[in-house]
Amino acid sequence: MILEMKVPSPGESITEVEIASWLVEDGDYVEKDQPIAEVDSDKATLELPAEESGIITLKAEEGDAVEVGAVVCLIDMDAAKPEGGSEAPAAAAAPAKEEAPAAAPVAEAPKSAEPATYATGTAAPAAQKILDEKGISNASVSGSGKDGRITKEDALNATPAMGTSNGSRGSERKKMSMLRRKVAQRLVSVKNETAMLTTFNEVNMQPIFDLRNQYKEEFKAKHGVGLGFMSFFTLAVTRALELYPDVNSMIDGDFQIKNDFADISIAVSGPKGLMVPVIRNAENLSFRGVESEVKRLALRARDGQITVDEMTGGTFTITNGGVFGSMLSTPIINPPQSAILGMHNIVERPMAVNGQVVIQPIMYVALSYDHRIVDGRESVGFLVAIKEAIENPIELLMNNNPKKALEL
Repeated sequence: MILEMKVPSPGESITEVEIASWLVEDGDYVEKDQPIAEVDSDKATLELPAEESGIITLKAEEGDAVEVGAVVCLIDMDAAKPEGGSEAPAAAAAPAKEEAPAAAPVAEAPKSAEPATYATGTAAPAAQKILDEKGISNASVSGSGKDGRITKEDALNATPAMGTSNGSRGSERKKMSMLRRKVAQRLVSVKNETAMLTTFNEVNMQPIFDLRNQYKEEFKAKHGVGLGFMSFFTLAVTRALELYPDVNSMIDGDFQIKNDFADISIAVSGPKGLMVPVIRNAENLSFRGVESEVKRLALRARDGQITVDEMTGGTFTITNGGVFGSMLSTPIINPPQSAILGMHNIVERPMAVNGQVVIQPIMYVALSYDHRIVDGRESVGFLVAIKEAIENPIELLMNNNPKKALEL
């Protein structure tokens, strides 16, 4: 019996996917539930498992765009599974080749008594080596030797022509994945269709450093996850969203939709590019809950296992360019959201503290927002609320009880 495998729907509103890569070859025997292909949608990369065991026949090429429901391969379920064992080497199976008779010796031609002549542009061996090292062609050098031969001195005095190089000048033309194309389309759309503006502030990270140094070992030993910066910023964001609900809203035509929950999208780098999984109801999570969810989603994104549902429905996004060394940036809004917080690297800088110049670990933070729905007062106030929570976490994020907040 021949089974027609069709492209399943990866999620609502997705009508087409692209065959990113086949994990098997035409004619292979596949087991049921074995991953046979990776398919790109405009939101995620997903694995396509075999629905039954049998011999597979591929019906689409890598890079093909296929509609949801289209047949991409056939599986012959009646085909017997091939027995194991290594095949005999091809050399052993092939008949032995007859040895060719030894070639008869060729008589050497008599040497000419006349001296050899050189064509114009021919380089002496030492000169040729120098020209090759410089990346200069023989044709661009005038030889001063006999019959126009290029001497070592000619090669030493030769200089490369303007614009020439002996480096590689290759190029590669590669089609972008459907996910990458969709991301590009959405980013351009945001720039063109929103009134995006970015406001900045600086945050003294010393209080967070002190808390992590004091509790991180105990936290990891008890909960199995590290106490990172993301939990502090996520909880600072949920607090700020409660204070400034316009930042947690979005535009739908002529209407503004305000959310009373905080689904925080976390931008992470995956094997296929930028992915933005969502932490649901982050306002109800503890430090342990946020760190566990961040770790889970990051691992799934890294392993290409993230689903469309896990990347849909966020109300606000946090992106951390600091892990790549970014000092400052203007992050682009993740539509249809109205704002995004950009974190950056932490650098020791001189700072005035109680009238004294002190070296402190400082992070620049940026908030990009849609000015159509978020005014300057809300955007600046929101970022100040983030700064206040990070610089005074014990009072504003831990209710003056760090051990209880960290569940220690």
